[in-house]
Amino acid sequence: MVNLATIAPVGTVPTGSMIELPGRGSTYLIDSDDSASDRPTMILLHSLTCTGILTWYPVFERLSRKGRVVVFDQRWHGRGIRSPRFALADCADDVAAVADYLDVDRFVAVGYSMGSLIGQLVWKQHRDRLAGLVLCAAASSFRGVRRERIFMDAFGRAVGALNLGAGALPGVDGGALLTDRKWALEQFRQTRYGAMAAATAAIGKFDSSAWVGDIDVPTSVVVTARDRAIKPERQRWLARQIAGASSYEVDCGHASCVMEAEVFSSGLMPACASVLSRARL
Repeated sequence: MVNLATIAPVGTVPTGSMIELPGRGSTYLIDSDDSASDRPTMILLHSLTCTGILTWYPVFERLSRKGRVVVFDQRWHGRGIRSPRFALADCADDVAAVADYLDVDRFVAVGYSMGSLIGQLVWKQHRDRLAGLVLCAAASSFRGVRRERIFMDAFGRAVGALNLGAGALPGVDGGALLTDRKWALEQFRQTRYGAMAAATAAIGKFDSSAWVGDIDVPTSVVVTARDRAIKPERQRWLARQIAGASSYEVDCGHASCVMEAEVFSSGLMPACASVLSRARL
């Protein structure tokens, strides 16, 4: 069980607004600086079961020092687009639509878990728009992996930790902990279980192994070395397939974006810096 004390302090969460993507629907978007047209743009793609900001709040401010940072709720998650079906290919098209809405020509996609799959599809479907990729807790396929494990191992323990009583954790400010826990639970509850199940099914069918080696934009891969949902061996294999990809290993599990944020960021920050230094924006 992950100790609740390791959850990144929430502090002041950046606020956003609902936007309308023509012909697609509405979603909740946070933009670090909508006047920063001269800075590189990173579009952050979140994990299964999460809202955009729940995945990325621990590093949002730090990343914004490197460039313009945009995060939005993927369809069927949080306040994301409601549609008749869930497909990762549609999620990738949504990323390009967000860039259109923001009048951003080229951008770096930074994806965590489910977001890393979407990032790969952004390259496949909109490669002229993609300047670089940062893939975290990523894989090329889930052949031979039980779909239930993808969901249950990924964030089941995290949700269980969020439900622990604050009094069970010595040395932690119970009031602050309760506030952080409440906010995180509210973010989780914005995504319905049926949506999680549909997204899990789509993830189970994903397979980029035939074309991932063709990715030709500057890429970094952050390997979560204690990951039970996506085995580190799969993550390392993915990194080896992409020519010139930089690889960064972090000693943490699949929920590290929130539960072990400091350790995760020790790999994420140089991974992003590497891509930004090589990307043609």
